[in-house]
Parts: sequence; structure tokens; C-alpha cells
Amino acid sequence: MSERSAAPGALGLVESLVNTLDLETGADALDTADGRARFGIAEDELAGVRELRESLRAALLAHAGHRPHRTVTPLGELLARAPLYVTVDPEDGSAALAPAPGAPLLDRVAAAVAEGVAQGTWMRLKACEAADCHWAYYDRSPAGRGRWCSMQVCGARAKMRRYRAKGP
Repeated sequence: MSERSAAPGALGLVESLVNTLDLETGADALDTADGRARFGIAEDELAGVRELRESLRAALLAHAGHRPHRTVTPLGELLARAPLYVTVDPEDGSAALAPAPGAPLLDRVAAAVAEGVAQGTWMRLKACEAADCHWAYYDRSPAGRGRWCSMQVCGARAKMRRYRAKGP
């Protein structure tokens, strides 16, 4: 949907998970075996993964200054269930929070959020303002005030609606 480049680092996982559902068409990549394999999830995990996806979308909408499109489980409540471990790089001594090897998707998402917070990039991962879109994107604008996943698509539609609402 967007021509923007992918979110940096581990936030790419969050962005791609949120973008498994196309709100405009209703197509859900998690309905396919390939879509589930991309995230290493089984079919019996779908309800929890979809709950996580929508909680992430709500947080990304909040980053962009918008209210969620529906009531969801608070993201912090879900991430509190994910055990993370402190890893220390033997070369430079840097530390990071990481999931256990082979950890479930929730743990990997929690680690991605922790990395984004530590690097100051988490708040720039947003969801498009357009109600029929809410696509996740990484806001690279200098002021961090991006509103749409695509200025050419969602932004242009919003501007055209405002123009038409003004009347002749």
C-alpha cells in the first residue's frame, strides 16, 4: 500500500505484522499458510496473533495522534506476558533486551518494541490516518508529523475530500 521504505531494525517485524491485514479489502495474509510461516506461527495461534496485531495498530494510531478504530487489549498488557533477557555483546559490552532463542512471536515483538524505544524510533512507527487504511509506516519526515502511509494515495484522497467538502 505504501511507497515508504521499511521501518528500521527490529521494528520491521512490527510494521510487517500490522500490515498483514488490508482493511480496505479485508485480505488477511495470516489466513494463508505462507503468511503464517513468515512469522513462524501455527494456525492455532491465530486468535492471539490477531489480538496482538490490533493492539499494535492501536498503539501506532496513538503515535500519529489518532484514536483506535475499535477497543483492543492494551499493548502493554500483552507485552507484559513476554519474558525478555538482557544480552551483552562480548566485543563492545553493549546490552539489549532479547527474546529467548526460538521464542514465540509475542516475545519477538516485545524485543522489537524494546529496541525501538532504546533507539528512539518506536514513536515514529505510526498507522495511517485514513480510516479505511490504518497501514503501518515509519515516519521519516524531519518533524515526525507524517499522517498518511502514502501522500500519493491516502493523503491525496483526504485532500480531495476536504476540497470537495468546501463546495463550489
